[in-house]
Amino acid sequence: MSTEKIVEALEKLNTDKIVVGLDIGTTKVCAIVGKKNEYGKINILGFGKTESDGVSRGVVVNIDKTVEAIRRAIGEAEKQSGVEINVVHVGIAGEHIRSMQYKGIITLNDADQEITSADVKRLHDDMFRIATPPGMEILHVLPQEYTVDNQNGIKDPVGMSGVRLEGNFHIVTGQTTAANNIYKCVRKAGYEAQELVLEPLASSSAVLTDEEREAGVCLVDIGGGTTDVAIFEDNIIRHTAVIPFGGNIVTEDIRQGCGVMKKQAEKLKVQFGSSLATEIREDEIITITGLPGRPPKEIRRKTLANIIESRMTEIIEFVLAEIKHSGYEKKLVGGIVVTGGGATLAHIRQLMEFVTGIDTRIGSPGEHLAAGLVDEVNSPMFATGAGLVIHGLAANEYKGQARKTGSTLSVKIGTKGVTVHEPDQEEKTEDQDVQKPTTGFVGKIKNWFESTMSNTGDFIE
Repeated sequence: MSTEKIVEALEKLNTDKIVVGLDIGTTKVCAIVGKKNEYGKINILGFGKTESDGVSRGVVVNIDKTVEAIRRAIGEAEKQSGVEINVVHVGIAGEHIRSMQYKGIITLNDADQEITSADVKRLHDDMFRIATPPGMEILHVLPQEYTVDNQNGIKDPVGMSGVRLEGNFHIVTGQTTAANNIYKCVRKAGYEAQELVLEPLASSSAVLTDEEREAGVCLVDIGGGTTDVAIFEDNIIRHTAVIPFGGNIVTEDIRQGCGVMKKQAEKLKVQFGSSLATEIREDEIITITGLPGRPPKEIRRKTLANIIESRMTEIIEFVLAEIKHSGYEKKLVGGIVVTGGGATLAHIRQLMEFVTGIDTRIGSPGEHLAAGLVDEVNSPMFATGAGLVIHGLAANEYKGQARKTGSTLSVKIGTKGVTVHEPDQEEKTEDQDVQKPTTGFVGKIKNWFESTMSNTGDFIE
């Protein structure tokens, strides 16, 4: 085999990345294994889901229970995908999340010198040094627009000339202990967290279209413990917020209002629940099993719907308040996209439109999925997990392009098999999100190289 073909095959082996998204939620822990195909779509290789008992409103409250849930979810995903999982992309949410707008300024030395990507990076990195409240840390610094010598509205200042570069940034902060506990749980489970990603950002990658981001859209992710809000306009994130209510409080209302156990209340919500009481007939009766020695209990479905509608209306009113607070109420040409487990409630779209007066649709990650376990994952409740995979693949692709710039690939074929060497070794070790296929085409290629060339001592560049 020629040197060029060996290098080409090894480049494919090195860039054929597999990414794992880990959604540690209040009601479930979900792990999704995926890779990008040649058309830019995601192939779902494996999927694991288990109940979450150690998380409350997006925050870890029991380390051991959360660790066990992570192990079960990832273990199931490993069995389905045939992939040995080492590194995961993890979502973070919770009522501790805060966001703010901040302006940064740097002065350049020469007005005739072009602004470089290094200058923009310096301005971006300066944002991580701003003061935050005690116990809080910066999770994301999201650029919005730049100003060069009083010329504003610039999306990419690289190549322009000027002496004063300003940037408007959307900064997301979170509680340091909450972030550390997530890292700790992942490590104790035997894995490494590549990064923490704000969950509404991950969900937006899975359910929003480019046209919606451009026109103006509000993403509402109704989870078990919290409801996350993210507003986009002109392809820029403009506002984020976390409402400390979600599907669990609806379940609790049903438990108290109908006088049933928590598990029964959850089943009633999922199987018979509706967000609009007017859509339910008066004569519909639900019969559930009573306690041991007690007769079955009958519940009017209309009563159940009234309980759900009351609480969901309250949550949606909070969402509307955030939209008005952002100043983009009249700019949401793309309307509202509802996702998360709460989006599976019957008639939630109609209630959202009724309360807000804004066009609404239900968002699922199916548009980005191509093959594999598509039917299992194509649900609003898995939008965050699928979005974490999409986010991780995009991040790895960006890093891969950065490494290839100005670099050459060398391949050493020695007694230990095939090793790929790249000049930018520091960048190489930072990008650890390469899972190890135990089966499949890529694994066979690697085994073929190792077995065929293990006795060769040549060095090829």
